[in-house]
Amino acid sequence: MVGTTHESLHRIFQKDPGLLTKALQKVLGVEFPEPREIAAMNVDLTEIEPVERRVDTLLRAETEEKTYLLVVESQGKTDDRKRGSWPYYLAYLHEKYRCEPVLIVITQSSATAKWASRPIQLGFPGWESLIVRPLVLGPDNVPVIEDEGEAVADPSLAVLSAMTHGKGRNAAAILESVAAALKTLDSDSAAAFAQFVDSCLADSRAKQMWRDLMTDIQYFWRHPLAEQVREEGREEGRAEAKAETVLQILEWRGIPVSLSVRERVKACTELGRLEVWARRALQVTDSAELFVGE
Repeated sequence: MVGTTHESLHRIFQKDPGLLTKALQKVLGVEFPEPREIAAMNVDLTEIEPVERRVDTLLRAETEEKTYLLVVESQGKTDDRKRGSWPYYLAYLHEKYRCEPVLIVITQSSATAKWASRPIQLGFPGWESLIVRPLVLGPDNVPVIEDEGEAVADPSLAVLSAMTHGKGRNAAAILESVAAALKTLDSDSAAAFAQFVDSCLADSRAKQMWRDLMTDIQYFWRHPLAEQVREEGREEGRAEAKAETVLQILEWRGIPVSLSVRERVKACTELGRLEVWARRALQVTDSAELFVGE
């Protein structure tokens, strides 16, 4: 289950990688070339030294001219340490993959967006050795989608709108339009997007409004988030929901799941072990890696 705003803000691009280039083109006005293919990559940037560094989401975008690495960082507040780690990420990725890295920051905060958009300049003033210019998506440039027809025409962009604008006087119209759009999607995609929205709603009234809207949509109540909403259920039910979450995370990331892995995950009734597998599912490149060391 998607449990935090931080996770949702970048993992939506793992669910729908095409939304990222769409946001760059339509929201930021960046003439980013249309990719022939976008694939999720391992987000682990850890070196041999015992220092662990990870980006939030890393995608490879193949265009007609060249290959780009799209580095997505969700940022809840200002953090000046990132002005050192972000250049490191980009330099490391360029050296490792020999592809052009592009940094995209997504946030729900206007103040954070303003901070993140400032160029990072390293070196002698006037002759910088490295300049990093993040592309920032936030409440000041992501469109407010309140029209149901517009949301149905582009559900993933409508979800992104709800994730960045789901509070204040526009919340009801935004959430109602997204709920209508989700009804047009397959149940797995709709359930994933429903969770992304739910975990990004900080306003308690907006969150309750969203959950009330979701009661009319059957797929939502078959999803693990239903356990959180109802706040009840047997231990067995919670284990089944967590096992389903593990498998869905792998599927959302495009990781093939063999029959043996699927059966082993579904057969597990230990919540603690399933929690470990869920965390591993966010990083592994092969589904069998869930059970490493066991």
